[in-house]
Amino acid sequence: MSDFPSSKYERGKIFAKTGLKVGSNYAKHYLGRPFHQNPENSKSELHQNTAREVFSEFTKLRGTALKIAQALSMDQGFLPDEFAEVMTQAQYRVPPINKALARSIIKKELGKYPEQIFKTFSAEAMAAASIGQVHKAVMKDGRSVAVKIQYPGVRETIESDLAIARSLFKQLVKRGSDIDSYFDEVRETLIKETNYLMEGEQINKFHQRFAGDEVVTPEWIPGFSTERVLTMTFIEGQHLSEFLEGSPGQEKRDRYGQLLWDFFHRQVEENDEIHADTHPGNFLITPDDKLGVLDFGCVKKFPEKFFINYLKLLPTHLNKDEDAIIKLYKELEVLKEDPSESENERLYFEFCRDYGYTFAIPYSVGQFDFGDPGYIDLIRSYSRNAPFSNEPRGSKHFIYSTRVHLGLYHLLMKLEARVKTGESRKIVENLLLKENLN
Repeated sequence: MSDFPSSKYERGKIFAKTGLKVGSNYAKHYLGRPFHQNPENSKSELHQNTAREVFSEFTKLRGTALKIAQALSMDQGFLPDEFAEVMTQAQYRVPPINKALARSIIKKELGKYPEQIFKTFSAEAMAAASIGQVHKAVMKDGRSVAVKIQYPGVRETIESDLAIARSLFKQLVKRGSDIDSYFDEVRETLIKETNYLMEGEQINKFHQRFAGDEVVTPEWIPGFSTERVLTMTFIEGQHLSEFLEGSPGQEKRDRYGQLLWDFFHRQVEENDEIHADTHPGNFLITPDDKLGVLDFGCVKKFPEKFFINYLKLLPTHLNKDEDAIIKLYKELEVLKEDPSESENERLYFEFCRDYGYTFAIPYSVGQFDFGDPGYIDLIRSYSRNAPFSNEPRGSKHFIYSTRVHLGLYHLLMKLEARVKTGESRKIVENLLLKENLN
């Protein structure tokens, strides 16, 4: 029997229950606030408890619902720290489906039970995430592999989950805001993520691009893969949380951080497909101190015009050229009109401009300390003090470009890594120079 609720009715009930719990928790807190002896501790506890309840309900839904949770955990600052820390578990600490169901999925997809296909197969999932769980196995030729099994019915729930989420979101945003393009972008990406054959092809592409460097990626094994089962070579290593639990020294933190930074900027330099799920669960530090990169379901190739304009944000902010910033914001759909003609637009422009200045700081020096408490507080303060947050702005492509870039900063701040950043500014400037010459 499946423990994945796949009907629109079942999932709608859980969405509604979650919304009511969150509203009730915060209403009770604010009604009782005058009686709290320590308001800050009380609020922190509220965030943590609410996050645990939301996570508990969303783990029943898995699929699209947990993909939303992952996105929330990425946006450090837009959610309280306590909330984000709990939601980060959505990447690889979700309760797995039962063993019999996992076994039957492999039989249905690959034609035989796992013990008939593999030399050894661990019935216990080593990781369970939003749309699938991973089991460790050994091929009959001796290769260690990871076998990812997609939860039943995930693809079929995408439309209904997004319809419910769209309906809830429309109640939160400013009346008249166009959110359809954003949801269409999410829908298109989720459909691709549920096709494991497409992910297998991406695994091969990234392996060819990075093989032999200080980055390790799995290799796809197509003969043991379908749209819903993905077999790939296994990579040993520690996730960020496990790495930090070992109290690593600054040198090791810097090494891990530099590998992440360089991996991101090499992708930018190549102007090719980008690993667009910069999340702690998707990166490992291997026993030989290389960067292991996992999960190639969310890979993006941004349109050329957007990509170039996104790159232009860096030198434009570093030069503090306000006229150029305004022009660029309009092209990227961040501004709707000239900030000098509207108080609302002026507030939004000043916020985005100052946030952009702050985001560009690491590129202005040869080496940057992402563990600087002042910088971490500054990044988070902009997110918490946005002039308004219920009016979607910017190109739909920001959904994933921001997820990548902000996700990178979040990882580096968690590592408190000191990173050599100077060469990366040159990479961006050279790309823009090449574009101008063309």
